[in-house]
Amino acid sequence: MDDQAERLRNIIKRQQYQPDIPQKMSRVITVTSGKGGVGKTSVSVNLAISLQRMGKRVVILDADFGLANIEIMLGIRPQFNLADLMFRGKGMRDIITYGPENIGFISGGSGINEMANLSKAQIVDMIQKMSELDQLADVVIVDTGAGIGNSVLEFVAASEEVLLVATPEPTSITDAYALLKSLNRNSTYQKTKTVVKLIANQVRGSDDADELHEKLGIVVSKFLNIDIDYLGPIPHDDNMSKAILKQVPIVLSAPDSKAARSITAIAARLGDAELPVEEQGMGIMRLFTNVIRMKFGRK
Repeated sequence: MDDQAERLRNIIKRQQYQPDIPQKMSRVITVTSGKGGVGKTSVSVNLAISLQRMGKRVVILDADFGLANIEIMLGIRPQFNLADLMFRGKGMRDIITYGPENIGFISGGSGINEMANLSKAQIVDMIQKMSELDQLADVVIVDTGAGIGNSVLEFVAASEEVLLVATPEPTSITDAYALLKSLNRNSTYQKTKTVVKLIANQVRGSDDADELHEKLGIVVSKFLNIDIDYLGPIPHDDNMSKAILKQVPIVLSAPDSKAARSITAIAARLGDAELPVEEQGMGIMRLFTNVIRMKFGRK
């Protein structure tokens, strides 16, 4: 495994600065949560549509490998997934499936979990293909799995912009803290390079939202020394469960609902916070480069 890790590091280093790799980079937003059932994937999909309506080209990467959360949410079955890119000779354009409002999504398949099986040629091929996604999308939303497993922490630690979705339930707050605690202990995590932004989901009033932000923010700042930006609340809304059952995102099925309006407002805040082109994020190719380094260790 040490030899494989060293080969990976050398390949990535050679590929990263090749002059023929395009320099335009997409904005990568990683959406995560400490536990399942808090509405993380629904937030990802509805934010994607809202950002698309703002004129951004948006692609969602379903990084909950082995599951199919995004395609279930949209009611669309893709023909190919990330494993087809890595192992079966497909290109980036082949594995992007387009859904409502022309948002794109990539099904993870078994994805990163099979990274150890990549040959040298496959690694070079994947890195080159990933650079194409930076040309096809202005924003890439990475929808991670729930919890604090290695695959989740690898993406969160590799990201520059993380949206943490939590609800007022005590278990959600506790699990969100556990995620950040595990992140803080990750040797590859760099506080100065990762911005964490909180979305308070399924709140039943402004007091709920403020209490969630205060509880999590204070304890994280005190014990982990991590600053959390607050993006805003999404209220509990019966229209959300109806939208999920219909497999139609709430910003489409009930655009005037409280939850839909709140998600649209959060998307607008994200858009307003976007950095100038010369200062903005790493792009999806560099994100995957970081994930590969973490998976195989780095010296």
